[in-house]
Amino acid sequence: MIQDHSPALGATPASPALWRPSRTVAVILAGGTGTRLGLGIPKQLLKIAGKPIIEHTLAIFEAAPEIDEIIVLMATGHVPDAQQIVDKAGFRKVTKVIEGGDTRNATTRIALDAVGEGDVNILFHDAVRPLVSGRIVRECVNALWSYSAVDVAIPSADTIIQVDENDCITDIPVRSALRRGQTPQAFRSPTIREAYRIAGGDPNFAATDDCGVVLRYLPGTPIKVIDGSDENIKVTHPVDVHLADKLFQLAAAQAPRLTDHRSYSEELIGRTIVVFGGSYGIGHELTELARRYGAQVFPFSRSTTGTHVERAGDVEAALKTAFEATGRIDHVVVTAGILERGALAEMDEETMDRLLQVNFVGPVTIARQALPYLQQTKGQLLLYTSSSYTRGRARYALYSATKAALVNLTQALADEWADVGVRVNCINPERTATPMRTRAFGEEPEHTLLAAEAVAQSSLDVLISELTGQVIDVRRAPGEAAPAVPAQTPRAADETNVASATVG
Repeated sequence: MIQDHSPALGATPASPALWRPSRTVAVILAGGTGTRLGLGIPKQLLKIAGKPIIEHTLAIFEAAPEIDEIIVLMATGHVPDAQQIVDKAGFRKVTKVIEGGDTRNATTRIALDAVGEGDVNILFHDAVRPLVSGRIVRECVNALWSYSAVDVAIPSADTIIQVDENDCITDIPVRSALRRGQTPQAFRSPTIREAYRIAGGDPNFAATDDCGVVLRYLPGTPIKVIDGSDENIKVTHPVDVHLADKLFQLAAAQAPRLTDHRSYSEELIGRTIVVFGGSYGIGHELTELARRYGAQVFPFSRSTTGTHVERAGDVEAALKTAFEATGRIDHVVVTAGILERGALAEMDEETMDRLLQVNFVGPVTIARQALPYLQQTKGQLLLYTSSSYTRGRARYALYSATKAALVNLTQALADEWADVGVRVNCINPERTATPMRTRAFGEEPEHTLLAAEAVAQSSLDVLISELTGQVIDVRRAPGEAAPAVPAQTPRAADETNVASATVG
């Protein structure tokens, strides 16, 4: 149990008695049924960013050095599902996965019995708050050296009103004194046990959280409040699913970047990367960058190797070439794509077919052919979308539609392939300086475009990360300008060069 024994700034000890807990236990409350989400499964089993919500949550506490043990209280009938997630993820701190009660209070009583006797720090956390930070966990545990009860909350950005039975306002409390409660809630075990012992004698006992039980039945006990975070949302309503997914996406956009050349080399030496669309733009930059760090990279494109990504035979031959040369394929990258502008009603069938074949059928074909190789290495498939996937753009409707399809393909395959250990992610760069974009849009001010090298660097960071099911935004840093676009321009017939014709 690693803890900072220094009291929180300005803290007043709740008791002069020294507190010496034997361990710190995180209790993950996963008893929800998902009725408000309209699901047939408990909401904590819903997948966000490629993993069940509860897996994201458990990973935070597993990684927290302050936590010694984790106990999961699961919804009735779904203990095997939770246990399977724990076993598959290899969470070593999880000692028990048991059924919770019919109410929050009943679940807490079961948890206290599961924790056992002795002086223990206990943190209760909602399983459907998967974005809790390590900082919050650490501050909760540290506060228990000075206080016997700790809550997490954030200021209210909205005015709170109090109403009567007719929905008429009766009071408007001063907002500066109001907070919105979150979890975890942390306690010294004697405190929370005593509060529930006293509550047991109250025939009208009912509470929605454990700090409320302490406040009501141990009114002389100070409850320390530490700062939560806006990201620590609870997935309760359908909109929360989309918000949580976007927050994971924003976090993924800051995938850890290694500090030096040697660190990248240690990660990439011995790896084999296949790049479809590696002649120009992002694909070319990624090829060169990975090679500098020692990876064996095999770029394929229509112009240089005669590889048509929409043809299964061409894709099969390309993958076979890389595998026979190195005996493995760790990553498959699909930057190939074309952008043809024009109103849909005015487009000829040949152009429409080419757009759909290269931009969507191609990645699907590559995914199917690449899976057997990636299974062997527990590798990753990396696709590319465009910001137009969130809202179709006039005069390149099919391009926008295929990019939206790739986002859905990424998320679906991340789910499908999780069982075999293959990760799938998607890069979403803003407008990028590439030859293909120049051909489609002409010369544009450099300061408005992202450098292809920057997208390649972010792509490499994602490849060596453990991310899966993510759409990673790549944006220019303030004031950053792209370098000049290379002089060579892809031939009009070279459809399979670089999806760096990314449209913002």
